[in-house]
Amino acid sequence: MALYVYAITSKDHPHRLDGLTGVGSRPAPVRTVTAGPLSAVVSDVSEEIRPKRRDLQVHQEVQERLMTDGVVLPLQFGYIAAHETAVRQALEGDTDAYLATLERLDGCAEYHVRASQQDEDELLRRILRDSPEATALNDRIRAGATDPQLPLALGELVARDVQEHHDALAEGLVRELLPYAHEHATHPSASPDFLSISLLVPQERRADFLAAHTDLAHRIEDGVELRLTGPLPPYSFVQ
Repeated sequence: MALYVYAITSKDHPHRLDGLTGVGSRPAPVRTVTAGPLSAVVSDVSEEIRPKRRDLQVHQEVQERLMTDGVVLPLQFGYIAAHETAVRQALEGDTDAYLATLERLDGCAEYHVRASQQDEDELLRRILRDSPEATALNDRIRAGATDPQLPLALGELVARDVQEHHDALAEGLVRELLPYAHEHATHPSASPDFLSISLLVPQERRADFLAAHTDLAHRIEDGVELRLTGPLPPYSFVQ
């Protein structure tokens, strides 16, 4: 039977999985498959697994249960192995790499930080006020200038200034948070977000990291929101 694979751990992990059932329309008990020093956390499945809300939640619950007791190498949603032999072969074929990753992630959790522009009008007004070039173009348009290139030029100028402003703000936020992390990974962001970054934070720095984030959220300029998610299984740092 096919197996849905949630994570890889050391075989010595406590694996407190009693009562946990897995993904799918006929949830099976969550269990382990062990090979050498490693274990894979799995459940039997007999269907294609799609990212439905219930299954996404179950996947995350298994990861979080494991993370409370020790280091875990989380797999992204949707990984299915054909059978137990395939799982054991995968563990045996890459044992050293998995052990090295578990050692690197030990004692750490992922935190995801996003920054977004909540009040775009205020930022646009600031740019028009502080940029002589933008002010001049805007004044010409408001005075009735008919050149069709003027609105286009103003739009391009404002868009450039907004991007530069966000880039500088994001750089400053990252610079203040990075000292608390062993590693970081930046992600593409979509408006209104202009920063999306994951940080691998060790246990001994978490209190300081959370305090720094709270301080930044209080100090950040008006119209910008800073959001934090975590602690999370370290998905962004599994190589």
